[in-house]
Amino acid sequence: MQLSAFVLHLTRAEKRRANAHDLRDNSGLASEIWPAVDGSTLSSSDLSTLVRDQVFDPPYPFPLKTGEIGCFLSHRQMWAEIVRRGLPAAFIIEDDAGLDPDLFDTALDMASQYIDQLGYIQFQTRAPKDPKLLIDTTGGCTLTVPQQGGLRTTAQMVSIEAAQHLLDRSQVIDRPVDTFVQSHWFTGLRPAMIYPSGVLEIADTLDGSTIQGGKKPIWDKLKREISRTRYRSAVKRLSRHSEASAEGGLHG
Repeated sequence: MQLSAFVLHLTRAEKRRANAHDLRDNSGLASEIWPAVDGSTLSSSDLSTLVRDQVFDPPYPFPLKTGEIGCFLSHRQMWAEIVRRGLPAAFIIEDDAGLDPDLFDTALDMASQYIDQLGYIQFQTRAPKDPKLLIDTTGGCTLTVPQQGGLRTTAQMVSIEAAQHLLDRSQVIDRPVDTFVQSHWFTGLRPAMIYPSGVLEIADTLDGSTIQGGKKPIWDKLKREISRTRYRSAVKRLSRHSEASAEGGLHG
């Protein structure tokens, strides 16, 4: 399968531009840089059309930042482009990632073999949570379908069927894109992951996150931690009882 790749790059993030070009040139794929949506430029009417409260359970406990909205829209654009071009699958990577070439090549080969079956495969920078279903392991990389999906959208491979499905399920949004993808009890698509994947987190060596929250008073931080703990507990429960296939992919 001839695989296309997209590097999501926020144009105003000048300190990441060189890295975005490195990812485009060194992934070993037919890659192009895709301009990410700048959430700070969205109008109030754009936001009111897109963002809703409590689209599904559990309710997301925090208001969405404009950067998070822009990130979600960027990934929706990628899903739409996969469908528009009729690509069997595509690899999507954000501009703050790094690559370990040997591991990445192994992970890419593995994902290409299973993408038709699994639909959405994360190239994770964090180990999966137990329990998980083992799909394959080779060259130091392990492909699993975790019961509880991982967070972060640093890099992933998405099939055309999964792209269309996720587009249909995200007409309105109420949480960041990684927590949306994690929510397989709602989407019906349980994401798989490869770890280690050869994809590295290097944002701190560039310019940090482009989704900023600012400093908050200690009491606000405490309330956020309480809300976060409750949310994570609900995610764990819903993941355990999800009707999405435990073997990944779209079924039925």
